[in-house]
Amino acid sequence: MLKPIFWTLLAANVALFAYGQGYLGHFSEAEREPARLKNQLNAGKLTPISAAKANAAAAAAAPQASAPAEDRPTACLEIGSFQLADARRFETRVAALEMGDRQSRRNVPGQEASSYMVHIPPQGSKEGADKKAAELRALGISNFFVMPEPPLRWGISLGVFKTEAAAQTQLAALNKQGVHSARIAPRFGGSKLLAYQFRDVSTETRSALEKIAAGFPEQEIRSCAK
Repeated sequence: MLKPIFWTLLAANVALFAYGQGYLGHFSEAEREPARLKNQLNAGKLTPISAAKANAAAAAAAPQASAPAEDRPTACLEIGSFQLADARRFETRVAALEMGDRQSRRNVPGQEASSYMVHIPPQGSKEGADKKAAELRALGISNFFVMPEPPLRWGISLGVFKTEAAAQTQLAALNKQGVHSARIAPRFGGSKLLAYQFRDVSTETRSALEKIAAGFPEQEIRSCAK
């Protein structure tokens, strides 16, 4: 009777010893989060933070990320279509920025027609222009000129007039004579308008240029045309 009791107690002691030494695993702690943290590498260096702190850190980093983009220089900035008198005043004020060879000036194409030309559009080749000229002569028209240069190369000029009304009168007369392919085109004279271009413009310099341009409210600030 004592032998079964003895062996039962011995088996229980062996089981308790094995459990205490970890040979059977620590099942109760395996399911707890603190134990997982302890088993991680460098667990002592991990510091949990709240969602509010995480969002604040992200917001603080955003301006630093955008700052390099804001400091990038503008490749090319163009200001104005200045009349000569305003152009000189603008140049005087810009001189203080010492832009050197990063500043240039260009003529702006005129916006008002200086004259009007009655013409037959380009015929595609010298042979085509000669054929059209022969047709005009056959209609009794001799006052014309074959244009050898672009942009109206191999077209035929039938007169240049100061006003559009005078050009319209000439066109009506030609229509009566049987010329129906003639057209009126405005001609633009030399421009007296000036625009200024500035290259590799920093944020600070751009701000200074905008302040100067504000003194010329009719002038536009824009990117340089490609």
